[in-house]
Amino acid sequence: MVPLDRLEQITQRFEFLEAKMADGGSDFAKLGREYAELRPVVAEIQAYRQLLADIETAQAMLSDPEMKDLAQEELVELRARQPELEAALQLALLPRDKADARPAIIEIRPGTGGDEAALFAGDLLRMYQRYAENKGWNFEIIELSESELGGIKEVVAHVKGTNVFARLKFESGVHRVQRVPETESGGRIHTSAATVAVLPEAEDVDIQIDANDLRIDTMRSSGAGGQHVNTTDSAVRITHLPTGIVVTSSEKSQHRNREIALQVLKSRLFDLERQRMDDERSANRAAQVGSGDRSERIRTYNFPQGRMTDHRINLTLYKLDQVMQGDLDEVIDALTADAQATMLAEMDG
Repeated sequence: MVPLDRLEQITQRFEFLEAKMADGGSDFAKLGREYAELRPVVAEIQAYRQLLADIETAQAMLSDPEMKDLAQEELVELRARQPELEAALQLALLPRDKADARPAIIEIRPGTGGDEAALFAGDLLRMYQRYAENKGWNFEIIELSESELGGIKEVVAHVKGTNVFARLKFESGVHRVQRVPETESGGRIHTSAATVAVLPEAEDVDIQIDANDLRIDTMRSSGAGGQHVNTTDSAVRITHLPTGIVVTSSEKSQHRNREIALQVLKSRLFDLERQRMDDERSANRAAQVGSGDRSERIRTYNFPQGRMTDHRINLTLYKLDQVMQGDLDEVIDALTADAQATMLAEMDG
């Protein structure tokens, strides 16, 4: 059953924001964000209310002998639409993750599998770059360490755009690959893995860092694979002493490196805090999609069979080439729908 009083509260809030923005309210950007979040919800509320009003009108027409048959036909049709509209409205009313609209930090590191794992980490990086490109997002690599064979030892990227974290948050975890490595002459299939972590970008209000908790080292920076070696002491390494988290950035500008490293550090600390709060909220969240458990094996990419399997929702797609080209919407949509279904079940329970 849809709580009608809650629908009224949301509609009133939406109308208040609309009026405030029309008056040129001081915090226009903040008001605009909330207004944009509520607009699709209010559209669902209006459609549902219209349906209830139409049902009421049709019921009133039943008492008119001339209109009775038409009214009965209309009621059957309207009542058939009611469950669909209620389901859409309940989805719209689900509590939003406040970080969904934010940019994200993606970190990819090879796991077991040596050189092949590093090459696969590089493939995952390109997959996310292409996905970002398809979405019209900005994908900026802020730290990259390459292996001798052209793979990746570690990469940190900053992704900006609309609803970036909402779309990428289910990518956190262990990605496993099964294929014949280019370095393998015998043609045997190897299994290796890479770990992906997706963190919502922290805002200044989220995390306050005490300068005394930081150790900042500058060091000589060198480009990937020895190219464009920068001989100035521009690379910055920041250690957060209470947690032991270490962040490095090696752009050409030392000032910019400090900024980038602090941003990544804040995002990691913010992510730790979000995980702690999630764990407190529910001890059984570990089994849920998007629990953020970085040690959980979430997906297998099997090249000989051309398939990708997401183990959390038992989804198998036989379109591995397209997936590696950044065609991720089908799996992300399925993961999002599964997470929503879980939340609905928790609310009903």
